[in-house]
Amino acid sequence: MALLIHILACAFGLGSWVAVNGLWVELPLIVNTLPEGWDLPSYLTVIIQLANLGPLLVTLMHKLCPGRLKENVVIYTILSIGILACIMLVFFWHKTTIVAGGTYSTAFFILTFFLSLVDCTSSVTFLPFMMHLPANYITTFYIGEGLSGLVPAIIALAQGVGIAKCVNSSQTVGNNTGEDVWFLQTEYLSPNFSTEVFFVFLAVMMCISLAAFFALNRLPRTAEPSTENLVSDTGASVSSGLDNPGVEAEGEAVKGQSEGAAQSRPLLDGPEHSLYQMIFIYFMVVWINAATNGLLPSVQTYSCMPYGNLAFHLSATLASVANPMACTIATFFQNRSLVFLGLLTTLGTGFGSYNMAMAAMSPCPLLQGTVMGEVVIVLSWLLFTGTLSYVKVMVGVILRDRSHSALVWCGAAAQMGSLVGSLTMFPLINVYRLFKPGDFCNTYCP
Repeated sequence: MALLIHILACAFGLGSWVAVNGLWVELPLIVNTLPEGWDLPSYLTVIIQLANLGPLLVTLMHKLCPGRLKENVVIYTILSIGILACIMLVFFWHKTTIVAGGTYSTAFFILTFFLSLVDCTSSVTFLPFMMHLPANYITTFYIGEGLSGLVPAIIALAQGVGIAKCVNSSQTVGNNTGEDVWFLQTEYLSPNFSTEVFFVFLAVMMCISLAAFFALNRLPRTAEPSTENLVSDTGASVSSGLDNPGVEAEGEAVKGQSEGAAQSRPLLDGPEHSLYQMIFIYFMVVWINAATNGLLPSVQTYSCMPYGNLAFHLSATLASVANPMACTIATFFQNRSLVFLGLLTTLGTGFGSYNMAMAAMSPCPLLQGTVMGEVVIVLSWLLFTGTLSYVKVMVGVILRDRSHSALVWCGAAAQMGSLVGSLTMFPLINVYRLFKPGDFCNTYCP
């Protein structure tokens, strides 16, 4: 029976962020079809920020009407919405409409909003539900959360998204001469299976999560662990899917975990930090979330696409793999030294700066057209994600040991950083056009 509950808890956690993580790793194929092109990630980061309306409403309901919001009903509702949105993506993700004289992927944006709403709201509903089970099952739930980013990445790697080649093409010009003009055209090789099949896969994952929740909900609730047991596992929760902009609801998750706590009190007898050290810790939280959830994801296409779609594909998918790997390392090898975490943050910022610099140099970044350039940009995104994900987890562990209010402020700082990062990049990309797209085959770089 215990093994079955562990499997159900893992499957339930799988539905927490699988939809948004799945959209992100599928971007290398989607950007070549939708009219927004390389600007698409900047739209998604803002849409995901708007989806934090869900966690906000749930938190307000808990505060204003305690005990009246039934979490089971909310979970059934959001999982059903997620399944429906994934199914609708299969048929409508490529549909466009004309708005203010421009062509936009309205259907894709709307459905992305609902998927983000589902995943963000899961942060403040799934974990409180798991409080009704013994603490050892919560760890399994976190494993499922990690798989919600890992599994879509593996499927996207198997899909082989959007590998490109250059082919000669001709076009007839002139009404009378019939002269042919030859030029190179970028041709994307067909993936092993289509985007529609990938979205069906996401719907199946959501269905598995709903079925697991239905089974867990029918179990007798015989044990309710203390808040200490729940929050002691927060390190893994804070790490789930953090490289993707879908995880800006991290702060709301911490608020959900803190429900029922009558007052702020220390959880463990951890080391005390001075005021300046606390300011430094919260600065790291704001900066890391701004970089990983707003600044860099918005320009990932400009940073990677000049090296080819394969580089973009590997950067997006391997980053999703690096995140749970970094969080696993943080679980077994914990280093709480602020000097070490500061150095690691500086190192991660260095990798992020390289990625941003390549985006600013688009469509002619360093080492373009070479294997070395592709390897360097993929490794840079991989290390950027891994180093900062480790710091995120360790900062969460440090603040967890301090008090509940420290965790809540950590969540608020993460929210602020994510919001500032995404809102800063959107006008720079879509209004001022500081980043230039190019064509893999026709861009001339002297």
